[in-house]
Formats: sequence, structure tokens, C-alpha cells
Amino acid sequence: ELARDGVSVDIDATDRPSRASSLLQGSIQNGTALMTQLPTDIKLHKASKTLSLKYASGEEYTLPAEFLRVHSPSAEVQGHGKPILQFGKINVGLTKVEPAGQYALKLTFDDGHDSGLFTWEYLYELARRYDALWEDYLAELKAAGKTRDPNESVVKLML
Repeated sequence: ELARDGVSVDIDATDRPSRASSLLQGSIQNGTALMTQLPTDIKLHKASKTLSLKYASGEEYTLPAEFLRVHSPSAEVQGHGKPILQFGKINVGLTKVEPAGQYALKLTFDDGHDSGLFTWEYLYELARRYDALWEDYLAELKAAGKTRDPNESVVKLML
């Protein structure tokens, strides 16, 4: 059984925050992290490429693997204070979900990505803010001239 120990988060205000630290800032009040949101049920659905989360509060969320992949807390995605836009991940799936100690999940994606631990707080914030985060991601892709499809390129004609 996983313990409900809180996770301390230290954010350096002098750096441009990563997506992960920006999300966690929303969970911090007066320098103290809110109680950990520990899911009561976690299910990996390989066919639909989703991860389902249920909480004691009655909240239920289903997160697509692509969404989790492009918001991975790993250095590959978050950079070192400057997030790196992920694209071409529309077909990515999850192959494995495993606990990382008592504070996080380690997700393994079928494109080989398996670094970055999704803390309970970060996972809850991703779930809770899914709609807004997804719209922001789609806008970032469009602004960068990138696409979700790995087999497609956006070409701008200069006439």
C-alpha cells in the first residue's frame, strides 16, 4: 500500500519554470504543498491508449497516453527550465505503469520513453487541468508549425 506522505517541492523563481513546476505551483499555497492526491484506482487501458485514475473524492479522469507523453516531467521534455515541444506523438501508447517508491508513477511509453516520474501531485494537476493544458499544447504546436502526426509536416508557402 502506498503511503500518503507529502512531497516537498522547491521551485527557483529565478528560472523560467518548466511545465511540471508551473503545474505544481498551482498546488502550493504559502510555500506548503497541499495534501497529496493519491489515486484509489489506476488502470492502464492499452487498446484505447489511456490511463484511468479514480480518487477518494469521487473524481475520475481518463488521460490519453499522448497527453501524458507530451507533458512528461522528464528532462527530455521539460528541458532545463525551458520546455521542449514534443510533436508527432499521436500514436504513442503506454506499455507499463509501475509505482516509483511511494510518491510517484513511472510510465513506460511504446516509443521507448521511460524517464521522468509522475508524482501524485503532478499527475493530479495534469488530470484536473487536462482541457486547458491540451488546448495550450495544440496552440503551441500550431504556432511552431508542428503536428501531432509523425508522418506529416506543416509547410508554409511564401507567395
